[in-house]
Amino acid sequence: MSDKTNKFKNKKIIFPVLLAMVLVLALIFTLKEYFYFRSHEVTDNAQVDADISPVIARVGGYVKEIRFKDNQQVKAGDTLIILDDRDYKIKLQQAEAALQSSKQMLNVSKYAIAETRSNIATANANVAAAKVKLWKATEDFNRYKNLYDDHAITKAQFDAAKADKESAQAALDAAQSQVPVIDNRVRTNEQQADATAANIAPRESDVEYAKLQLSYTVIVAPAEGIASKRNVQVGQLVQPGQSMLSVVNDKGLYITANFKETQMGSLKVGEKVDITVDAFKHNTVQGSVESFAGATGAKFSLLPPDNATGNFVKVVQRVPVRIRLEAEQTFLSQLRPGMSAKVVVHTM
Repeated sequence: MSDKTNKFKNKKIIFPVLLAMVLVLALIFTLKEYFYFRSHEVTDNAQVDADISPVIARVGGYVKEIRFKDNQQVKAGDTLIILDDRDYKIKLQQAEAALQSSKQMLNVSKYAIAETRSNIATANANVAAAKVKLWKATEDFNRYKNLYDDHAITKAQFDAAKADKESAQAALDAAQSQVPVIDNRVRTNEQQADATAANIAPRESDVEYAKLQLSYTVIVAPAEGIASKRNVQVGQLVQPGQSMLSVVNDKGLYITANFKETQMGSLKVGEKVDITVDAFKHNTVQGSVESFAGATGAKFSLLPPDNATGNFVKVVQRVPVRIRLEAEQTFLSQLRPGMSAKVVVHTM
């Protein structure tokens, strides 16, 4: 009876001990989690992010050549796509011809001005010569008039002297009338030259614009990274504004972590962060909080919620937080934007 009694007592003792141990372990785990989450903010709503530059056609044309392969590493300025540029070369030639024509017209106007100005000197010389002739004819007329009054010459001789004087006066009037005409002609030619000169600047702009359009037929990488998502083929007609591929800048990777708004009170810029990327769970990457988004993610959505519509349901919002990665380049080269991650921020 004593052995049975002892066994029964032992069983009664083991159960409370096990229960106590479970309670102690639960208490330890609870305290550990409590103190851990007091000094850490955790979210698994995070992903690797990067700057993605879309390569967009600035001019239309047929794809003549593609000089990269999908998912190829490229450098900024590398030639990616070449469009057929024959139309743009013709437009450039037309613009250059129009510019050359305007310059030639300006030269013609300048020559006309110089020639007309030289005529002013001739006209002034003609006026001076006409004045001399008029002076001589006037002197001759006065002498002949005195002789005629003394009946020393015939009336025919007097009339001839008078006619010479009147002819010299008419020649002087004609010569003097040509001077303002030539002056007006010079001013007209100068105005034409100014109008032609003013037309050169737009023609030069047309040439520069044609050169710019021609340069757009050679499409280069906007940044260093990986050329992906190619959606053009040789011979395809592309339109201005059409996206042809994207270049992922793999040198500037960062983490975008979407924390609940109730967690934001503990977060500060510069706090240390432990990052675990799902694809490499055995590697913990260090980082730091870099900045906070200007609004919640819902506000940036295509259809942001409007709580004034009368069907309000309170939902905890999330705020995007940008986290800078502090890892060696070898590891970063394995990451790709869009990979899921878990983020732990040390708040204390």
